[in-house]
Amino acid sequence: MNKPALWTKDFIGTALTNFFVFMTFYFLLVTLPVYVLNQLHKTESDAGLATTVFLISAILIRFISGQWVEHYGKKKVLIASLVLFLGATVLYPFVNSMTALLLLRLFHGIGFGMATTAAGAMVAGIIPNSRRGEGMGYYVMFMNLAMAIGPFAGLAIMNNWGSTPAFIVSAVIALCALLLGFSLKKDNGHKKPAEKFKFNLSPGNLLEKSAVPISLTGTFFAIVYSGILSFVSVYAKELHIGAAAGFFFVVYAVVIVLSRPFTGRWFDRYGANMIVYPSIVLFAGGMLLLSQAGGAGLFLFAAGVIGLGWGTLFPGFQTIAISQAPPEKKALATATFLSLFDLGIGFGSFVMGAVAAGLGFKLLYSVCAVYVLGGSLVYYFVQKNSRQIKHSSH
Repeated sequence: MNKPALWTKDFIGTALTNFFVFMTFYFLLVTLPVYVLNQLHKTESDAGLATTVFLISAILIRFISGQWVEHYGKKKVLIASLVLFLGATVLYPFVNSMTALLLLRLFHGIGFGMATTAAGAMVAGIIPNSRRGEGMGYYVMFMNLAMAIGPFAGLAIMNNWGSTPAFIVSAVIALCALLLGFSLKKDNGHKKPAEKFKFNLSPGNLLEKSAVPISLTGTFFAIVYSGILSFVSVYAKELHIGAAAGFFFVVYAVVIVLSRPFTGRWFDRYGANMIVYPSIVLFAGGMLLLSQAGGAGLFLFAAGVIGLGWGTLFPGFQTIAISQAPPEKKALATATFLSLFDLGIGFGSFVMGAVAAGLGFKLLYSVCAVYVLGGSLVYYFVQKNSRQIKHSSH
């Protein structure tokens, strides 16, 4: 039997649009702290605040943008968000105060939150149901590639040519996202153009109920992942292998790219549990290896194991969140999952920083390994309860 096509023009276009959005995000994530410290002469906590403001605005707008997508259609919201996203990116070279930077980060976060919600809803409508695990896996793989290339390119350009060329390159990347967005075909979603749009602030319209349990499970694991995103380069310096820090996410992404053709298909064929539990064990094992690293070899090997573990878990959870939602609520399910995930990243960065200050990185990452294993119980109870709800509703 012929499988329905996955690699269509619109799937590739949407995945690449999202890639360039995330590329801009990660590019600025590593270059802005350097700019804040060296050009604006502010502190590390100010640099952290620039990321926090961005994430908070992205999280808050996602609760509303799911409703916009349902009302106006995915492509309209995507294009509007990409215009806002590019507009904000273009303004970075002109910022010369911390207040102006925080205001710009607020608007940039709004564009990012809207774009990722609209693109996620768009791709959920494009992927054939029988290949959902595989399709979401590849879609998230593009985000992982952005996470590897963005920081690597950002630091290289910043260190060699300074902040203004780095900001110009980030604007070019954001422009690529917008141009690709225009190339996508108009969607025939659940639009309601006849009605006037009204915000509905009831919980059922801000969050997709069916997606909340698995999204909170994702948040649980995202707290640990934030400890890698925020501090792995600091940890590498502490181990006197600073040069290896940039390659951590390169190895991480390479492993994801190599494993994705198998893991996504296995998810569709054998079901979520057969993929999720081994991935949790691998993620925990990777954290333990990271805590024991004394040199670049084990440090980069841990990156590969974490890539296989967390890199498989994240798209798996997102697939479950979208699959459990009714067709007209897939945009809201995407917004729910990504908002709660970002909440975990934001909260986790703060908590991990505080814990690392007391325990040190080696002990922190050891504790994270135990915490991740404990997540298998969280997942078990979430799946058990969702099955019971399904049975009782039949």
